[in-house]
Amino acid sequence: MIIRETNDSFIMIKQHDHAFLSGEIVKHFDVSLLRSNAFRDELLYASYQHDRSWIGLDKAPVWNDAVHRPFTFSYYPLVPKLVFYERGLDEVSDAHPYAGLLCSLHFCSFFSNTSDPDCLRFLEEENLRQKALRKQLPALDEDLLQEHFTLLQFSDDFSLFICLNRPGVAKEEEHPCFRNGFKHTERFNHTEDPLEGKWTGPHAIGISGAPFKQPFTVELHYKEVSKASILQEGITKAYASADISTHSITISSAGPDQIV
Repeated sequence: MIIRETNDSFIMIKQHDHAFLSGEIVKHFDVSLLRSNAFRDELLYASYQHDRSWIGLDKAPVWNDAVHRPFTFSYYPLVPKLVFYERGLDEVSDAHPYAGLLCSLHFCSFFSNTSDPDCLRFLEEENLRQKALRKQLPALDEDLLQEHFTLLQFSDDFSLFICLNRPGVAKEEEHPCFRNGFKHTERFNHTEDPLEGKWTGPHAIGISGAPFKQPFTVELHYKEVSKASILQEGITKAYASADISTHSITISSAGPDQIV
């Protein structure tokens, strides 16, 4: 679950709904910025489905007593999270080996500096998975794979930019992860600078570097769960009884003077 807190409520977004935004971002990405159009369908599948591990976990949010808020995806208990990660990667890999390889690389990047034994076991298992998937892809273009991996990570970050920021937020008040642009996207920007986004209104985001040929609109689905209802009913009932809301956002290219 992705959580954004307000004074009186929690904005709660399912991971799979966030992943759908990632898929829409990749779907509208300018393919001329890529090495080739090979494996495009598999890339799209990976983008739309990369967080299917969370479908079961997000059916009922869990309360984090230590910080008095629901568990977010970042702080969810590690062992069950890893079990569901593996389950989701199994499902994506069974559907498309290339998509499974991309998603496995993506998930392994979360633990690049870990010494936790459970994480190290997960990385070992995923290394074996990646070797097996590569054997199913004998003509693999490693440079294209790296490009697709970067694009998957960008789409994930851009979707999180949408989910974690209050619509229309000023640049200086953005979530700190995104104030300096999206990581590793210089290759798509034809400069030494990464792609950078900015809310230009409550329903509009501009992005530098023109990675999209045309503006497009996405819909963010979420629940706003009041803190009062959580106190009265508990997080499970309060979340279940909250209505699903939709927020439309149009994404378009923006010049450098519009981003600052």
